[in-house]
Amino acid sequence: MQRSSAARINAISRHITGEYRRKGQPSLPCNVFINHRGVDTKRNVAGLLYHHLHRLGLRPFLDSKSMKPGDKLFDKIDKAIRECKVGVAVFSPVYCDSYFCLHELSLMMESRKRVIPIFCDIKPSDLGVKNVGSCPVHEIDKFRRALEDARYTVGVTFDTSRGDWQEFLASVTDAVIKNLVEVESESMIRKNNYLHTSMIKKATFPEKTM
Repeated sequence: MQRSSAARINAISRHITGEYRRKGQPSLPCNVFINHRGVDTKRNVAGLLYHHLHRLGLRPFLDSKSMKPGDKLFDKIDKAIRECKVGVAVFSPVYCDSYFCLHELSLMMESRKRVIPIFCDIKPSDLGVKNVGSCPVHEIDKFRRALEDARYTVGVTFDTSRGDWQEFLASVTDAVIKNLVEVESESMIRKNNYLHTSMIKKATFPEKTM
């Protein structure tokens, strides 16, 4: 698995690097955004997943690892979500108490990102908007829709006290890589279709010379 995973990651990296060089971008964006509740998972699930993906050559975003003092919280995180290819939502017992977690999740869903749910010590049916302060009604509705989408997305279930951590990391990594490959393939198909359509239009309606 490790050899095939490395080959797929290298192919994805080459494609993204090439795209950014052609566009003249100064640095590569993250390709995996890890959405989590720090008090529950920063020191175990989210942290281990970040290091595991990073060692494989991917560019995961984790707030405690990818931000520095002085960064604007929403600016940095929202930009990372919009630029990423795949999101990983790590649901935990107090996840839904956090405005920030729900904001990130809803933005991933609104941006139509591929989101892989990880249900850590919690069942999908337990997800629901709880105490998020004095949120406007429209934001609460967004959060509920995002959680509903997550509940009905195939994910990974893990018991942190009895589960096999090595098997868990391998399973999530495999899911991330498969989704990255699919997203990149779909992007290339759209690009090829656009180029094909443009060529047909030029052939059908050639530009008139003065």
